Amino acid sequence: MNLRLKGKRALVTGSSRGIGRAIALSLADLGVDVAINFFRHREPAEEVVREIEARHARALLVKGNVADPEHVERIFDEIMASWDGLDILVSNAASGVLKPIKDLRMNHFNWTMAINAGALLPLVQRFVTLPSREEKIVIAVSSLGATRAIPNYTAVGASKAALESMVRHMAAELAPQGVRVNAVSAGTVDTDALKFFPNREQLLAEATRRTPAGRMLTAQDVANAVIFLCTPFASMIHGQTLVVDGGYSILA
Repeated sequence: MNLRLKGKRALVTGSSRGIGRAIALSLADLGVDVAINFFRHREPAEEVVREIEARHARALLVKGNVADPEHVERIFDEIMASWDGLDILVSNAASGVLKPIKDLRMNHFNWTMAINAGALLPLVQRFVTLPSREEKIVIAVSSLGATRAIPNYTAVGASKAALESMVRHMAAELAPQGVRVNAVSAGTVDTDALKFFPNREQLLAEATRRTPAGRMLTAQDVANAVIFLCTPFASMIHGQTLVVDGGYSILA
């Protein structure tokens, strides 16, 4: 099936592992050139670059903290120097403080908001100034904590809710300029990030038990949804958050 993505150029933030890695490799499988963004862990990012090149797509390694606007500028400067434009932006990089409310401090909250929600603003502001071959696509990766209460997830959940609100407002403002903005909200995926959850085993067991589809969500499941939203088949989907969770969130 021709998804009409071959030859496009994409930046996937936080793409050295987990969901970001699955998105990057899925794009490369369809002939998309992918800029791999990392901040601390170079070796796994370099491995993703090698995997993309093995798929006969171009890869570009760009280091930077997307919560720092100066880093964002440098990332896009490097992309422009190598590719002369960009067609797809996937804002996937995320972090945050996982603590009960009594232990949360304002610096915890501010950092979590900056990396999970605030980073989308400078990324999109710079992205829309770059040349593209057709319409520009923005996909933000969110989570069910934006709309559901999860233990120790207060700061992260608030940041993801803010992210989804930004997606709606950006979509309304940027659609007339040929920019399509959407989000994918992922259920529980057993990635490296989940290791930082103090209740990881409980989350995994509950997700497995409660998911109507009968299995755990994978990073590839999330990547598949991102791919769909990047295609022309989703051309009239604007400002939406597509939930990918095997039906978990439809249960009371």
